[in-house]
Amino acid sequence: MSDVRVAEATHPFAYLEPRIHGALSQVLDPEIRRPITQLGMVSAIEVDDAGRARVTIRLTIATCPNSTRIAEDVRATTAGVAGVTGVEVIVDVMSPAEREELVTRLRGEAATRGIPFGPGSPTRVFAVASGKGGVGKSTITANLAVALAESGLAVGVIDADVFGFSMPGLLGLVETSAEGTSVAARPTRVDGMILPPIGYGVKTISIGMFIDDNSAAVAWRGPMLHRTIKQFLTDVHFDRLDVLLLDLPPGTGDIAISLGQMLPNAEIIVVTTPQPAAADVAERSGTVARQTGQRVFGVIENMAGFVQQDGSVLDVFGAGGGATLCARLSRAQGSAVPLLASVPLSVALRSGGDAGVPIVHSQPADPAAAAIRSAAAAIAASVRDGAAHGG
Repeated sequence: MSDVRVAEATHPFAYLEPRIHGALSQVLDPEIRRPITQLGMVSAIEVDDAGRARVTIRLTIATCPNSTRIAEDVRATTAGVAGVTGVEVIVDVMSPAEREELVTRLRGEAATRGIPFGPGSPTRVFAVASGKGGVGKSTITANLAVALAESGLAVGVIDADVFGFSMPGLLGLVETSAEGTSVAARPTRVDGMILPPIGYGVKTISIGMFIDDNSAAVAWRGPMLHRTIKQFLTDVHFDRLDVLLLDLPPGTGDIAISLGQMLPNAEIIVVTTPQPAAADVAERSGTVARQTGQRVFGVIENMAGFVQQDGSVLDVFGAGGGATLCARLSRAQGSAVPLLASVPLSVALRSGGDAGVPIVHSQPADPAAAAIRSAAAAIAASVRDGAAHGG
């Protein structure tokens, strides 16, 4: 991609042009999360003999949803350079050749090696599974993702629960359509590359972002499900991730098996409830993991005891299911499977999910948020320890 054009004038303010370029290296594209100077989006910087700056930027596509934000960031950053007396921002669009060069640069080797998160990838992949629906698996996944992002890790989420997608709503990635209905935020497409929307610092992709009616049912069979998940793994540009979370559908169906084949290096986090009978069902998720060569990383027990006003704990859904499941999975796997957290029943956790405001972000002191943060801390420690040891 050609270098930015800087005027060659010898007027007294010519020294400002490289300074402006340096300052703009701190402006990030909101979707790609790279400096706009690195992406070739700053095509010209000119400063006249009165100190007025004109900056030309080129967006990836004409319908870029962040065009206004990028232009304002460029204007504010340029105006903040000492000596600049005025700012004009010209917004243009990349040519097809420039766009193709950008896509090639961003994808790098990933474009030729297929799925970029397979064995040997620096990204740790965790598939969040459950034996049955209704245990709060997606809510746990969304809050884990936000807690991990807030700990300083680069995090992505794939909503692999194609039939029961909920991640856009849980992470606040919802917009109002022209008809006044709520729809999931749309990803930006740059040629054949899909840029995932970002909520609370988490890059997220979901089938809900590609349908017009949030209430529409997705009725697909195995081959279509397989192709969709593979496309999420290959065509979506997550860039450099420390952690990729996969919100699996409940049970042990086609998607769990397909992901086991595509990502044999993925580690499984099983979500269950305290009810002992639930452990029987949840154990099957661990069985599928072993059959595909995956390892169970840990268990999260959700909907544990409800703390009442007098301080007593009401075990609405029983007790001990999480510990029982850990013991069974440990014996079957031949290595310890820890209980990462026991998350108490929480009205705030439920209402935060309904509002698209994860509780770990809005109410970190809530007991449920503290439990989820504890699980996220264990995951983050393992990720950082693995990175420190080169694997």
